[in-house]
Formats: sequence, C-alpha cells, structure tokens
Amino acid sequence: MQRISMLGSGFIGRFYADSLQGQRSRDKIVSIYSRREESAKKFAADYSVDHWTLDMEESIAHPDVDIVCIALPNNLHEAAVALCCKHKKGVICTKPLGRNAEEAKRMLEAVEKAGIFNGYLEDLVYTPKFLKALDSVQHGALGRILWAKSRETHPGPHSEWFWDKEQAGGGCILDLGCHCVEIARSFIGKDIKPVEVMCWADTQVKPIDAEDHAIGLVKYENGAIGQFEVSWTFRGGLDLRDEVMGTEGTIWLNSFLRTGFDMFTTGKGADYVAEKAESNSGWLFPVGDELNELGYNHMFADMFHAKEGNRPARETFYDGYVVNAILDAAYRSAATKLWEPVKLDIWRGKSGLSKHITLVEYDAQYYLVKEEMTHFGAKKLILKDKASGQIIERVIE
Repeated sequence: MQRISMLGSGFIGRFYADSLQGQRSRDKIVSIYSRREESAKKFAADYSVDHWTLDMEESIAHPDVDIVCIALPNNLHEAAVALCCKHKKGVICTKPLGRNAEEAKRMLEAVEKAGIFNGYLEDLVYTPKFLKALDSVQHGALGRILWAKSRETHPGPHSEWFWDKEQAGGGCILDLGCHCVEIARSFIGKDIKPVEVMCWADTQVKPIDAEDHAIGLVKYENGAIGQFEVSWTFRGGLDLRDEVMGTEGTIWLNSFLRTGFDMFTTGKGADYVAEKAESNSGWLFPVGDELNELGYNHMFADMFHAKEGNRPARETFYDGYVVNAILDAAYRSAATKLWEPVKLDIWRGKSGLSKHITLVEYDAQYYLVKEEMTHFGAKKLILKDKASGQIIERVIE
C-alpha cells in the first residue's frame, strides 16, 4: 500500500485520484494540499481524505505520507520537488517535468542527490494500445523504426494557468508536445539520442502570448525521425493518434476520438461524455473507461510496483528532462526557422551512432529496390545496378 500526498485538487488531481484509489484499491490519498480552502475541503470530502491543508510542506512532511504526487501548475513543480527532497519523500510528477530543460535538470539532479524515488507521470505511454504496440515494436514486428508520428489536438486546456505563458512555460508545444515527443521517442528507442529539431509554431486563434498550434520534426542520431502535431485550436474533441513505420511494417493507433463507440443523441439527459468533448448532443464518441484508455491505471501501477520493488519506473525524471530538452530545441527552431540542436548536458543512452543504410542483394549484379505482384498476375522487380547505379525493371511472368 502506498499512502499519498496529493498536491493539487484541480482537474488532473481528480483524474489521478480516481485512478489511485481505483485499480489497485489498496493505495490511499492521506493528505491533500490545495491553494484554495474550498477546493481542498471538497476534494477531501469526495475522496475520503483525512488531512487537508493550504501549506504544501505540511502535506509533504505529514508522517503518514509515503510518496508525493505533484498535480500542480508547471511553475510550482520545482518548489514541490525541493520539499520532497528535504523530507526524503518519494515523488511522482505530472508532465511536463519543468517549464524548460534547466528546471527539469535541477529537479533530476535534486532527486538523485537526495536518493529518493522519482517518477514522471507521462500517461500516454501507458495506454493499453500503446503498450501493445510498443511490445510489437520491441520484438521486431516492424523491423528497424524509421519514423514515428504522434498527434494530440483539442480545443484547449481546462484551467486558467495553462493559458498564462509565465506559469505554464509555453503553449501547446509544452502542454501536448511532451506527450507526443515521448511516444515517438519510445518507439524509436529511448537510448537513441535526439540530435536536432525543426518546428513551425504560431498563434492562430487564441488571444494568448504562447503558441496554440505547432508541427515539429525531431531527428535522431540513427537517422530515425519523430514527428509531432499539436494544437489547442482543433474543433471536435480530443484527438490522439500515433503512427509508426519500420522497414518491415506499420502501426496506426487511434486512442480517443474514434473509439469504436459511436452514439447519437438529441442531448436530452446528456452529461459528461469524454475529456474535452465539445458537445453532449449529436454524434458523440464516448470512451468506455477513460482512466484506462488514457493510461492512468497502468501508469500508477508501474510507479508503485517500481517503488515497492526498489527499481526505476518506466518513466523517471530523467525522461522528463530529455523531453524538456527536445521541446526547448523546438521553441528555438520556431523562432529561428532553422534546425536547432538538442542540448543535453546529461545523456545516458547510446552515442556515436550513424544512419543505418540497408542494401538488399538480389544477385551479383543488382540490389533489390522493390518487388510487387501486378494486377495481371506477373511479378515485377525494380532493381539497381551495383556498378552503374542504373534503375531497371524486370517482369517475371
């Protein structure tokens, strides 16, 4: 059993609470910290939490607390982590870890110096579909991964602080790109170094200082490409999609908007449908088990099993730091319109890799470019002459 201090009583704190006191059943939130008394009291009542406080340190230091869950605005993460280090309490933190890589690096170094358990709450790499796809990729079903793309778009976040560039640290790149970057990084290989980023970003719709729409490419040292598409301007709900392409296959994932559950209603008696759904009438796409489909159950199970087993979680503060470094490069690229290097002061993966080129032998004279069966029943080969480089085609009846 893990006894938890929850820092934050808002939208994400409640999502976490529903999962924490759900799947494993034995875990319990024993203290809730909130910046507002009314919110703290309501959270405590709704989740049967004995202790509530408006003092963050009091919640973290509470003698019954084993681990601290940070569900606070981005600008408060570092202060919360520092208090966890001071009181030697394990800590799990919502995404993104920091507003930038410097903040994330300080948090990473702090928890490692303090010797406390740390977990990065990146739920979308724990969704059932993602875990199944990742297992297939890691067992070679797609061959060598060439390209991984992730898209998250919706009409915008729930709380006011997200829209404040100072508190949040950025716009949709930081809020949504952190998910997409870690999804692509996982498929490509988290030990493969990201080297540079090209990103377009703009503020197209919302009256804010940060970007509300962005598209980026992340180049990896082995030649693989990660791609992210993120927006706070998309109309129609929450759209979560991933694609992975390898030398031997392809995977397409649709995690939320098209769920296989379609419903039409005039709206009579309608209520909550799914996160960021824009309507409760017309054609709707409900989600059968939102906590499970978004990965929260699997994420917390991994965090607590890891802590109890004295092993690292699948996602740690180190992963959060690498993601922040990639997103920093994206912001620089959006400003310069150039490929920008990923600056990683701490790198624990492979180094010195080069782009992998596979030449498939057909015979002593030719490489095989492509083989296909035509509609008229003949096999067609596209071949490249090894010596001259000439491309030819050969039909085999």
